Amino acid sequence: MERMTPEECRSFLRSPVRTGKVATVRKDGRPLIVPVWYDLEEETLVFMTGRDSIKATNMRRDPRVSICVDDEVTPFTYVELAGTVVLSNDADQMRYWATRIGGRYMGQDLAETYGDINSGAGELIVHVTPTHLYGYRDLTGRYPQPARLQGKEVL
Repeated sequence: MERMTPEECRSFLRSPVRTGKVATVRKDGRPLIVPVWYDLEEETLVFMTGRDSIKATNMRRDPRVSICVDDEVTPFTYVELAGTVVLSNDADQMRYWATRIGGRYMGQDLAETYGDINSGAGELIVHVTPTHLYGYRDLTGRYPQPARLQGKEVL
């Protein structure tokens, strides 16, 4: 297992496309972890959510979040970003981010469509300013790895 530098962490978060798992805390203290599509703007991680979603409610009450992005293929890698959020409902920025994030995950041919769908009333832009960023690669590198044939496990 090898610790990644901050720049290696940001590079991992940028490419290829992976889903982030955002953790927030409910009013009663229970954790909530949900997948999100995201993009980076310099060091800030940006995603969108519904204004009335449980995670939005949690973030309004407590702006601290943790986001984990991982590679689910051996030898496994992950990056964890902890930070504080700023929520925005700026209409121009909403369209920009909905289109940018939609294009990142679904391709540029569908970017505008996703921009239309995800920039309406009731949506929020979430900007996460990191307070901690770390990652590890090659988590199982010292262990025997499964045989692979064209990306699939050989039984």
